[in-house]
Amino acid sequence: MKHSQSVFKNPFYIQASLSLLFFFTAWGIWWSFFQIWLTTRLGFSGAQVGTIYTFDSAITLVLMFIYGSIQDKLGLKRKLLIVITILEMLLGPFFTWIYAPMLKSNFILGAIAGSFYLSLAFLAASPTFEALAERMSRRYGFEYGQARSWGSFGYAVAALCAGYLFTISPYIVFWLSSVVSCLTLLLLTLGRTKNPTIINQYEDKAEEVKEADKPTFKEILHVFKLADLWKLVILIILSGSFYTVFDQQMFPEFFTQFFKTQAVGDTAYGILNSIEVFLEAIMMAWVPWLMKKIGVRRTVLIGITVMFIRIGACGLVTNPLGISCIKLLHAPETAIFALAIFRYITLHFDTRLSATMYMVVSQIAGQVGQIIFSTPLGSLHDEIGYRSTFLVISVIVFLALIFALFILKGDHQDVNGQPMDA
Repeated sequence: MKHSQSVFKNPFYIQASLSLLFFFTAWGIWWSFFQIWLTTRLGFSGAQVGTIYTFDSAITLVLMFIYGSIQDKLGLKRKLLIVITILEMLLGPFFTWIYAPMLKSNFILGAIAGSFYLSLAFLAASPTFEALAERMSRRYGFEYGQARSWGSFGYAVAALCAGYLFTISPYIVFWLSSVVSCLTLLLLTLGRTKNPTIINQYEDKAEEVKEADKPTFKEILHVFKLADLWKLVILIILSGSFYTVFDQQMFPEFFTQFFKTQAVGDTAYGILNSIEVFLEAIMMAWVPWLMKKIGVRRTVLIGITVMFIRIGACGLVTNPLGISCIKLLHAPETAIFALAIFRYITLHFDTRLSATMYMVVSQIAGQVGQIIFSTPLGSLHDEIGYRSTFLVISVIVFLALIFALFILKGDHQDVNGQPMDA
C-alpha cells in the first residue's frame, strides 16, 4: 500500500464503496421480498417458485461467464456496468406491466422472460460490481472488504424500508429500485477520478503493469482445464449455492408463518433482515483481519461450519425469537463467503483473471447448485415441510465441510496470485 492516509481520503475507495452501496440498495429493496411476493401476493407453490429460481440460475450461469470475461478484458473500465445499470432502471416498469401479468397468464413464458431480465440486470451484475471493486482495491491501495461492507449496509437499509413499504404495495419497492439505479448511473458516468496527480498518489505500479497485460480469450478459457477450479466448483455447489435456495427461496415465507398476519410477518422479516445485513456490513470490515490472523483456508472452513449450524438449527428451533437469533449467524457466514472465497482465488490463481475466476468458482458454481437443488427442494418442501427440508440441506452442507478439509490448499501452497503479505 503506497500511503498511510485515512481510507476516506482515497477517492477510489469512495467510488468503489458508493457503487456497491447504490447497487445493493437497488437490489435489496426488492430481492429481499421477492419470494414472499411470489408466494403470498401471486400465490405460487414451492415447486413453482423453485422453477422460477431454476430459470434464474440457468440464465445467470451463462451470463456470469460472459460478464466476467468482458470485465477482465475491460480491466477498470465501467462500460459494462453502465449498460447493466440502464437495464436496472427499468425494473419498476418491467415488474408492473410485463412480469406480473405474464406470470399470471402464462407461467412458463413469464418465468423465462423474467429470468432473462433479472439475470441481465441484477443476478449476474452483482459479482460484476464486486469484481471491479476488488480489482480497484488491489490497484489503488484499500481493503476490498471495507468497500464491500457499504454494499451490505445499503442492502440492510433497503430491506428495512422494504419491510414497511411492501405491506403498502410491493410495486413501491420495485419503482424505488429504479430510482436508486438512476443514482448508480450518475456515479458510474460522472464519478471517475482522472487527475494524474491523484492517480499517481494511490496507484500500485506493479498492479498497473499486471493489469496492462490483458488476458487473451484462450487464457480465459484455460481456467476450465484447471483441476483445482473444479474442486472449488463442487465445494460451492454443495455449500454457497444454498444462499439462494435456503435464504431466498425458503426462509422468508417460513419466518413470516410465525406471525398472526402476513403484514406483521412481512414487517418483522424486513426488520430482522436489515439487522442481519447491518451485522454483515460490520463483518465485511472484520473478515480481512480474521484472514490475516488465522489464514484464508481456515476462514473458509469456519464459514461452511456456520452455514451447517445455521441451516440445521432452523429445522430444530420452534419459536420466532430462536429463529431470529439463528438468522443473525448469516452475517458472518455471508461475509466469509463473499471475501474469503475471493481472497482464496486471488491467492492461488492469476489475478488478471480474477473476475472470470470469481464468476466461475463462486458465482457460476452457485448457480449450478441452484439449478440442481431449487426445484427438487421446492417440491420436497411441498411434501415434508420446511423443517425437514432444512435438515436435508444441512446434511448436504456437512458433506461440503468434509470435502473442503481435503481440497482447500494452505495459504503458502501454490501461491500463483497475490501473496498474503502483499
